[in-house]
Amino acid sequence: MTTHARTTTHTRAIGAIRHARRTRRRRTLVVCAGLLTAAIAVFLLSLATGDKSIPLPDVLATLTGGGSRGDAFIIMELRLPRAVTAVGVGAAFAVAGAVFQSLLRNPLASPDVIGISAGASAAAVISLVIWGLSGPAVSLAALGGALTAAVLIYALAWRRGVTGYRLVLIGVGVASALTSTVSYVMTRSETMVAQQAFVWLAGSLNGRSWDQARPLLLALALLIPLTALAARALPALQLGDDTARGLGARAEPSRVALLLCAVALAGVATAAAGPVGFVAFVSAPIARGLLRRQDAALLPAALTGVLVVLLSDYIGQHLLGPHQIPVGVVTSVVGAPYLLWLLATANRVGRGG
Repeated sequence: MTTHARTTTHTRAIGAIRHARRTRRRRTLVVCAGLLTAAIAVFLLSLATGDKSIPLPDVLATLTGGGSRGDAFIIMELRLPRAVTAVGVGAAFAVAGAVFQSLLRNPLASPDVIGISAGASAAAVISLVIWGLSGPAVSLAALGGALTAAVLIYALAWRRGVTGYRLVLIGVGVASALTSTVSYVMTRSETMVAQQAFVWLAGSLNGRSWDQARPLLLALALLIPLTALAARALPALQLGDDTARGLGARAEPSRVALLLCAVALAGVATAAAGPVGFVAFVSAPIARGLLRRQDAALLPAALTGVLVVLLSDYIGQHLLGPHQIPVGVVTSVVGAPYLLWLLATANRVGRGG
């Protein structure tokens, strides 16, 4: 091959790479813009709809400091905290799920499958039923339970390193034990207390106020940037520890940092709204499907999670009869069939074990 031919081939290769990168960036922008637009639309719809419907111009006027006193009370004190909590919960669960699935290279590795949410649920139920706690104390107990469960699972899965399938299997076992603990505690509780615990376990945004929304937003303001910073090592870690070390990444410290961020995100979301099922499980796969690529896609996953929770909460509030359905029930209707499909697909290709 002549020098001219080699130069031409090299130029074409560079051009193809640049074109692929432009196409990828363009698709990412389009997908993120579409998800954000849909989330904003559902967010405003949730503020406008209720026992008293408020026209959208009045909603916008109230949010910008105008509007009547009555509309301001309904929107700012009743509906807005719930919608803001839904946004925070959706983003936190989705980013946590995207980190787990990408880091462990396993589509089953999400907080609600591997025991993180189960740890938060067990701690919250014990604090409600046995210790008689309520309010913020239950949320703190849930966060502590998530962190404790994560440490236990990681310690049990450690064998000179951690592999995705071993951690998932151990996490499923720990989740089963914690779920059995919750069931045992519930059977020994009084009816009224058990009813309160059951509503929390279903994953609900009913009655959420600024007392739940503000701590969640403050936690996300810290955790999201930390997760984004730690995720810079994620592409190298996805190639395996040996390759990551060869590329200069500190494999184990980077993995621990990412897992801590993901566990904390799942913990604060569970503390705010209970274990809203399957949001962490389905958000990242939906985002990756829209993007047509298999990287972590943290921002598109977060926007997907926000849209899923907002839309599910709206459906549970207004479209399923006269009584409000907890948002976790609606998300489970979507997530459970996806889990069954994923397991069936894994078995067909010989990865089901």
